[in-house]
Amino acid sequence: MKKLTTAVAAGAMALSSQAFAETQGVTDTEVVFGSVNDLSGIFAAVGVPAVNGANMRFDEVNAAGGIHGRMIKFVVEDNGYQIPRAMQGYNKLLNRDKVFGMLLSLGTPMNIAGFKLLDPKGIPNIGPLSSARQMLQDPIDNKFIGFSSYWDQVQVGVKYLAAEFDAKEICTMYIPSDFGKEIAESTKDVAAGLGLTLGGETTHKPDELDFVGSLTKLKAAECDVITMALGVRQGITVVGTAKKLGWTDVKFLNTSAGFLEPVAMVPGGVTDGLYAAAGWVDLYSRAGEAVPGKFIADYKAKYNQPASGFAMLGYSGADTVVRALEAAGPNLTHESFAAGMESLEYKDELTDAMVKYGAGDHQGVDEVTISIVEGGGWKLVSRQ
Repeated sequence: MKKLTTAVAAGAMALSSQAFAETQGVTDTEVVFGSVNDLSGIFAAVGVPAVNGANMRFDEVNAAGGIHGRMIKFVVEDNGYQIPRAMQGYNKLLNRDKVFGMLLSLGTPMNIAGFKLLDPKGIPNIGPLSSARQMLQDPIDNKFIGFSSYWDQVQVGVKYLAAEFDAKEICTMYIPSDFGKEIAESTKDVAAGLGLTLGGETTHKPDELDFVGSLTKLKAAECDVITMALGVRQGITVVGTAKKLGWTDVKFLNTSAGFLEPVAMVPGGVTDGLYAAAGWVDLYSRAGEAVPGKFIADYKAKYNQPASGFAMLGYSGADTVVRALEAAGPNLTHESFAAGMESLEYKDELTDAMVKYGAGDHQGVDEVTISIVEGGGWKLVSRQ
């Protein structure tokens, strides 16, 4: 009987090893994740700290012995917010580095293009740095997002501003990419739903920085609220230019793509009064709390630079992966990892958000937060 039991156990171990061998990016001692991120383009202010935050969490886990005996390896490729470079990165990560999953990949059009390579292999795409609805396009089995969509953020944000300020004319400024089009379309949809007028829209190149003509046009249209789907620097320039033109009664609304500390901290109060709809609460507004305060201190000690909201999201996204790996158990496959993700339900004290996934529900956080820039920082004004 003992020999039979031993033989069964040996057979089970052999099957387990075979499963590892057949699952890309997994060995007995390592699991490999990748990211196609923006480290040098118009959203580098998002990508760089997010990658740092993820590395910080993975370093903590690896220093403690890994997950089920496996170290986590995180390989990042720079897309410069350009699709050709993104596809080069995806090809390298999938075919040379043999990643098990993708984490925090940045850019709506870049992620969508990458799905053509990820989906046939069933490679998980976790916590992309894009809140586009397409991040959960079919098939969703291998896709998991962290927060509310741009569509929902615009819907909630415009309704809030329209009610607060009795807005009548809603307008939009956007880069005509998948990212920008979703925000523009949601703007038009919510305006129609509220019985408001779409006063005007302007489209912009990713490197455009002169907005005098566009703002003059929108001011003439008497826009009360303007949604923005622009680069980080562009959004700052738009708000500053409007003030220089003496247009101070218009309300500008960013989504989570522009919900950054550097946007709020521009000297001279340039961005004071700017709103943003996102899915989490600003990090520095909670610096006095234990978990955010520790993260701010630890990040500064590790990287010798201030933490940011997207550093926080990088850390939080990596922590979600760690929790899913733990839940998946030692026999790690794409199927067991997906089951681990779907089992997660917890309060993320770092982002101040409730995280809950489930079968058929691959969006972790449903809430939309609305914040305004006041005195060089973001102030929470609504949670819905």
